[in-house]
Amino acid sequence: MIGWVKELNLAFGASFIWLICLIYFTQGFRSFVWTAVSYQLKDVLKLSPSASQFVFSVAFFPWSIKPLYGILSDCIPIRDRRRIPYIVIATVLSLLPWIFLGMNASMRTITLRLMIFLTLQNIGSAMADVVVDAMIAEAVRFERAQFAGDLQSISWLSMAFGGVCGSLLGGYALSNLSIDRIFLAFSVLPSLQLMSCGFVEETPPSTKVPTEVGNSSSSHLVNGNGDTAQEDSVPLDKPSMSTSRRRKSLKNHKKRRAISSISHAQGSEGSLGRQWFHSLKMATYSLFHTFRQPVILRPMAWFFLAHVTMPNLSTVMFYYQTEYLRLEASFLGTTRVVGWLGLMLGTFIYNRYLKKKKLRKILMWAQVGLSTMSLLDIVLVSRLNIAYNVSDRVMVLWGSAFSDAINQFKFMPFLILSGQLCPPGIEGTLFALFMSINNFGSTVGSFVGAGLASTLNISSGSFENLPLGIFVQFLCTFIPVAFLFLIPKEATGVSA
Repeated sequence: MIGWVKELNLAFGASFIWLICLIYFTQGFRSFVWTAVSYQLKDVLKLSPSASQFVFSVAFFPWSIKPLYGILSDCIPIRDRRRIPYIVIATVLSLLPWIFLGMNASMRTITLRLMIFLTLQNIGSAMADVVVDAMIAEAVRFERAQFAGDLQSISWLSMAFGGVCGSLLGGYALSNLSIDRIFLAFSVLPSLQLMSCGFVEETPPSTKVPTEVGNSSSSHLVNGNGDTAQEDSVPLDKPSMSTSRRRKSLKNHKKRRAISSISHAQGSEGSLGRQWFHSLKMATYSLFHTFRQPVILRPMAWFFLAHVTMPNLSTVMFYYQTEYLRLEASFLGTTRVVGWLGLMLGTFIYNRYLKKKKLRKILMWAQVGLSTMSLLDIVLVSRLNIAYNVSDRVMVLWGSAFSDAINQFKFMPFLILSGQLCPPGIEGTLFALFMSINNFGSTVGSFVGAGLASTLNISSGSFENLPLGIFVQFLCTFIPVAFLFLIPKEATGVSA
């Protein structure tokens, strides 16, 4: 393990590897602070489950527009840099909201203000996620392509480690620290990330020089540079030309050069602006033209439908577990750790036994598995588990592990199919679009869940209709099965 990390340090530089690992660790560690946000909405703001779900849905919407960040960083460099400046901007957006929320009580006790700051924070996190993926793609291009799998592996390991640490420490922090201190404590990681950006060097993107400028430059290089070229053009073989006249001629020439340089710079600025606009226009057109192809549109439509048609009741279940079952924050942190372990187990099982199976069959059984988890939730909220001497803690703990493992069976085909469908040249931006569709589907599913909870009058302290809500969720898990024809028939984890 140590030798592997040393090899990566030699190939990419220690500062680059450190920044990549830190960004992904921070992404995983976000569970530390977002658990506190859940309790802030429930205990301090006294929001209903549907209102809390609405706040989360709005706050996480920036993850649904990830291609926008990718297009901006690709087409509009800042000081001749395309990645590090955007990482800095993203980190600042991730850092400042937690500082303001931690230091100003009015910012975190007024729902609208809290939602705005949480949304800004997610803009920063989503932008950092997109740009760091682009940095990895560029780093392994050409001569270092053999390290592509290694960079992805160390990235996922960092995020998983961050998730485990954040879940464990999040529960402990809620039992021993106030929520404002938790916000401030988390801001240490973005601060460290911001400082780390200063140690990573980025090679300026290669730009094409216009023909006229290129020819002009080459002529200057032949004759010399600057004023030397003009001095050489002065006919020195005429003794009748006085020294003062030569100086006056040179002075006038310098003035003309200065005026022409200013006008050229102004023209370059306008030309640069047009280039940026043209690049944005072409990138957007190419992205959506490619996405409209049926071979890409149909599978992505299925994954979107799979989220939209299944109401997300996770926030409602959080209220039920903390208010009705009286489960402590430290225990819920443990369930999230078990969930991360279930996710890793699901990834291992998929890669070991399922990647050569047809995706249609995998996705069908994943939906059946999710419907089974809904039935277990019905058993929990109807208290049938008590009749069979199965404790609530066992139901919640194992339910979290199995649910995350089954969701990974569904997510892995999405990642694989997305990678196979991306045409060369716009892989990064198109993959970000695929992820945005998945995230937007989850956001819409959360809105649907909030609407369902509100319709059934499920609120804090009133969970009589929760079994009915989960039963509706159970029925909805079978809707995507009817649309599996959108997935390529012969597609597997190896080939599309």
